[in-house]
Amino acid sequence: MALKAVILAAGQGTRMHSSLPKVLHPLAGRPLLSHVVATARALEPAGVQVVYGHGGAEVRQRLGDLPVAWVEQDQQLGTGHAVAQALADIDAQDTVLVLYGDVPLIQTATLQRLLAAFDGADLALLTVRLDDPTGYGRILRTGPDQRVAAIVEERDASDAQRSIREVHTGILAARGEPLRRWVRALDNRNRRGEYYLTDIVGLAVQDGRSVTTVVAEDPVEVQGVNDRTQLAQLERHWQLGEARRLMAAGATLLDPTRIDVRGQLEVGRDVLIDVNVVFEGTVRLGDGVYVGPFCLIRDTVIGAGTRVESHTTIDRAHVGRGARVGPYTRIRPGTRLSDNVHVGNFVELKQSDVGDGSKINHLSYIGDCLVGAQVNIGAGTITCNYDGAHKHQTIIGDNAFIGSHTQLVAPVTVHAGATIGAGTTITADAPAGKLTLGRAPQQTVEGWKRPAKHPKDCIT
Repeated sequence: MALKAVILAAGQGTRMHSSLPKVLHPLAGRPLLSHVVATARALEPAGVQVVYGHGGAEVRQRLGDLPVAWVEQDQQLGTGHAVAQALADIDAQDTVLVLYGDVPLIQTATLQRLLAAFDGADLALLTVRLDDPTGYGRILRTGPDQRVAAIVEERDASDAQRSIREVHTGILAARGEPLRRWVRALDNRNRRGEYYLTDIVGLAVQDGRSVTTVVAEDPVEVQGVNDRTQLAQLERHWQLGEARRLMAAGATLLDPTRIDVRGQLEVGRDVLIDVNVVFEGTVRLGDGVYVGPFCLIRDTVIGAGTRVESHTTIDRAHVGRGARVGPYTRIRPGTRLSDNVHVGNFVELKQSDVGDGSKINHLSYIGDCLVGAQVNIGAGTITCNYDGAHKHQTIIGDNAFIGSHTQLVAPVTVHAGATIGAGTTITADAPAGKLTLGRAPQQTVEGWKRPAKHPKDCIT
């Protein structure tokens, strides 16, 4: 007897009003479907099948690396019809767990409770009690022990049945052999002309099979995404959970409602994160790191005691201890900043290593560059690393001083201790410990006049 998970992901998601298949819309930076697959895989099933339909080619293309078997539902004829497409890989004694690709917050612990309740039963349903059950199939119970009798969809329910607050989440566990028989017995005589999976409950009761229920403790974890409002609500719920986790780990969040973690964020003690910071991919912040407002940090490690000032982007980089970065700095992929480096406002670095204690404080572009320790790079300095076809490297030795408004035309080396005068264009290696100048002598041009507009050129 094996556990098999079937994830239904064939819905069109018409209320999303999007060309993107609903299960590909992101929550916390990952497609909805990938959340559900990860939860299913945590149960260690013998297999996971994803039933896809609308936009299926794009779903498979985007998520082709997921460890699942893909099953096509070429016609969307309802949830019962969708499950029927997956039954070929189901054995009689298998436990089949049915999940939904647009219910991304379902928790592994809740599914474990459902499977535990299923042991010894023929059908187990995950239900939830809602203050407003609008849109959900109601659980009908009967007899003194309130046994489950059936599920009625809202559009087919009477007024009395619509007042029931216990609803079916759609998530269920069933034994392979009776599930196959029940699905084959479904009919589509309802207002939508679809084969409802929920109708197997009535068939199970007719067969005298045992039907058990487990109530989800948190209604949010079983909430589906049908429109962008619901997606935004689940996003905030997820992010508040991440905020609580970070604060429990020792971080201070100046406003826990204004942080976005779209991946994995690890924090040391006494980290302080200001408002509207976005973390993507895998990010690690050492003890005492400060991140100012409106920053984006992606796939980056930041050492202890570093300050990242506001409006800074750090993408796939490594920042050492005690560094100062920002405000308005862009650190591009492949950059490594050593300890105590200062990178200031409107500086861009790409594929560069910057040694201990070096400073690039203003208005500079440093790309494909090896910068030694204790280097000072003045305002307006750029490395001219691209010749139109290839990238070339610039090397700046320890203790070099680069004057403001310098252009370093790669490939070129500024040797240790060299000084480059302001306004210099360096096209050949600069020797160690010497002053190198590359600017024309100052002169005044007599008789020159600045161009001026004639009255007829003026805009009125």
